[in-house]
Amino acid sequence: MDAPKLSPEQTAIVDLALEEGSYRSTAERDRKRCRTLNAKGLLRRDPKDGDLWYPSETASSLFGKVVSADAAVPATVGRAGTPQIATMIQSALSLFDEGDIERARIIADGAYDLSQAEARFAAKYEATRHLVPKLRQMQGDALFVETQCKIEVAKAYDAAQAAGQAATRGRPKNVPDGNIFTADEAGLSRKEIHEARKLAAAEAESPGIARRAIDARIAQGLAPTRASLRHAIGTRSATKEERGDNLYQTPPEAMHALLALEDFSPTVWEPACGRGAISGMLEAAGYAVVLSDVVDYATADASGELQAVIDFRETKRGDGECHDIVTNPPYGEVMNAFIAHALRVHKPRKMALLLNSNAYFGFEDPDRVFIMETCPPARRYAFSRRLPMMHRDGWDGPKASSQMNTEWFVWERQADGGYGDTTVSRRVDWANYMPRAAPESEAT
Repeated sequence: MDAPKLSPEQTAIVDLALEEGSYRSTAERDRKRCRTLNAKGLLRRDPKDGDLWYPSETASSLFGKVVSADAAVPATVGRAGTPQIATMIQSALSLFDEGDIERARIIADGAYDLSQAEARFAAKYEATRHLVPKLRQMQGDALFVETQCKIEVAKAYDAAQAAGQAATRGRPKNVPDGNIFTADEAGLSRKEIHEARKLAAAEAESPGIARRAIDARIAQGLAPTRASLRHAIGTRSATKEERGDNLYQTPPEAMHALLALEDFSPTVWEPACGRGAISGMLEAAGYAVVLSDVVDYATADASGELQAVIDFRETKRGDGECHDIVTNPPYGEVMNAFIAHALRVHKPRKMALLLNSNAYFGFEDPDRVFIMETCPPARRYAFSRRLPMMHRDGWDGPKASSQMNTEWFVWERQADGGYGDTTVSRRVDWANYMPRAAPESEAT
């Protein structure tokens, strides 16, 4: 087998992975390069850590390098980092108990960053990998102290606002003499104060939730990060980039109806898996699922296999061949190209897509004409009762009622390899397919 053509940056990554036994991607451009190398069969991703990559046997054979257990370890590894971190955490706790919240937060923040860096560094070397669990525990402890500090700062800021001593949104300023306690003076950005308020609300509703979320992350062998904590307890705020990911999770009502109405091949491909709303129910129904998405949500199947990170529109025949496809595809300008690619390139035996009913109409887009006229769906299951509102991923605002008419479009390949020329439409009420509630006499 000839070695694939690589860029200098990709070659450097493979070299490092072979020499050190693994490679950690830290920037988005590194992640993209690693995904490309994974697609070329040169790297394999750690099943629990999406940023940790290992060289494949193919890489070793092609580049003539073998990972050595005796690889040189820099002298800095194993330095007295853990005692220093432990001292910092203890100092932060003491300052917190004394009421010096700002200094405690700054020191806890430093301990968090240091333990995170040490854990990443130690993970690369066999001689120090045993330190990783201890360092992650320290990172969790530092994160917990930092979180408590942020909650207290947010409480103080809110109290100052209530007393008219802190700036509120809008003009004119609510404190006329200019003696204002600002967010900058609180040591947190407005976004951080907003997140801290939600942390405080979560703690008030479920005392100890932050500690439990951190400990659960550590128990899974994963690093307890600020992002994972925000996500675990529902304080995550969507960025502009995240809103652009177009993730609106499919309600279970839609899947209960589909699974009652259609059967699929033993293995199903979910190419826009998101956080697993569809794949989880497919697996519960007995199907094996292949997961992929253009965004790395670290979604895993029932066996712990992480999703592939690929743009479905760039996949080639063979990536999902012989698997039926079930998904809630991205809407907007990419939807027509997404569906047309599936029908042109992969030609699945059966494909079920949850779409806005308006997807059936339109004639200006060539892809829309192709998917509805050249390769028409065999069946349309139009919901007579609107599905519950599919809110954007991360949305924690008011819950609205759905104004969208949706339906399952099902394509089924015919014996001649085409998709026929007839579409049968049927109105269905998803409420008729919901699991029957157990009678009170059966309740435990």
